[in-house]
Amino acid sequence: MANTNLHRLQVPKPFIERPPAIRGVLAPERFMRLVGVVLFVAAAVLPFITATPYIISILTSAMIYIVLAMGLNVVVGYAGLLDLGYIAFMAVGAYTSGILTTQFGLSMLETIPLVIVACIIAGVIIGGPTLRLRSDYLAIVTLGFGEIIRITANNLDITGGPSGIHGIPTWSFFGWSFSDGLDIAGVHFNSKILFYYFVLFVGIGLAVIAVSRLGRGKLGRAWKSVRDDEDVSEAMGINGYRTKLAAYIIGAVWGGFAGTLMASHLSAISPNSFEFLYSALVLMAVVLGGMGSTPGVIIGALFVSLAPELLRDFSEWRFLIFGVLLVVAMIFRPKGIWPANAVLPFLKKREIPPPPATSAVGVVGGTADEGSDDEGSRR
Repeated sequence: MANTNLHRLQVPKPFIERPPAIRGVLAPERFMRLVGVVLFVAAAVLPFITATPYIISILTSAMIYIVLAMGLNVVVGYAGLLDLGYIAFMAVGAYTSGILTTQFGLSMLETIPLVIVACIIAGVIIGGPTLRLRSDYLAIVTLGFGEIIRITANNLDITGGPSGIHGIPTWSFFGWSFSDGLDIAGVHFNSKILFYYFVLFVGIGLAVIAVSRLGRGKLGRAWKSVRDDEDVSEAMGINGYRTKLAAYIIGAVWGGFAGTLMASHLSAISPNSFEFLYSALVLMAVVLGGMGSTPGVIIGALFVSLAPELLRDFSEWRFLIFGVLLVVAMIFRPKGIWPANAVLPFLKKREIPPPPATSAVGVVGGTADEGSDDEGSRR
């Protein structure tokens, strides 16, 4: 054993020493985590400052849009699949939970496994035969899929037809429902506030953590490789079709979960709630914020969902102003408000030193100077 250890090969040391990681509050990753925690705490404290039904309702809808945009970010931002009918998966989740709760007496929690199965089936049905297409062709197929789901829901009796489904209950856990309210330390939380916290902690927390970790993992690196160059990634051993199908199915599950939250929030759904306009708005949130960027997608979803409400005082001019703001944002930030590789200017960056200078080789076994001397002697 001793002799084998003596003859073990030694790994050569690198020519450039890797600089140490930046520490402190201004390190980019630590700073972004700190900002995320501060915003998360601010959202949790907000109902204690103002808890009007209007504010809680629009903020809950905005957070559901964040969950929906996180799922689309996996499809578009990570895998590079242009999906123009993503709202169809939200419809699948909303109608599945709505039918099971109103007609079969299940609770919203009990419908989650069945919603996941329905979204996986929908993702395989649309993604299986079509993900071999690319760019514009895939976008047209997904657009048609979104319209097929909406028209089907509009013509089936089990979905309520054009009237949709009404009376969808809120979430309940083992006999206790959000509609019962909750008293903690003398403070009463009604059903709307309880659902607000449920979406904040379960929906946003789970979506951000899960999607961020997926993007940094092995599967996330495969998605980005296929997005950048599918032919080269397949030459390196990555199955592009399976990788894209995995992204499509995961995105479908997130869309279905967001549909379940929206159905419970509105307590009523109809085919008009899943038109092409909403697919365009969610895609706009991902592109506007920054494809593949978790903080960018959050900012984009908040902007798309809250800007029309904040501009409501301008009456019929609000959508014109909203469109102008979108154009201005795209002009000055063409890669998104917060791209995936963005680092704030005031944050500390780790500077990698340049490689050491090396002399050019003119001939085999000699340097450029020796090569020039030999050439001069020949002359």
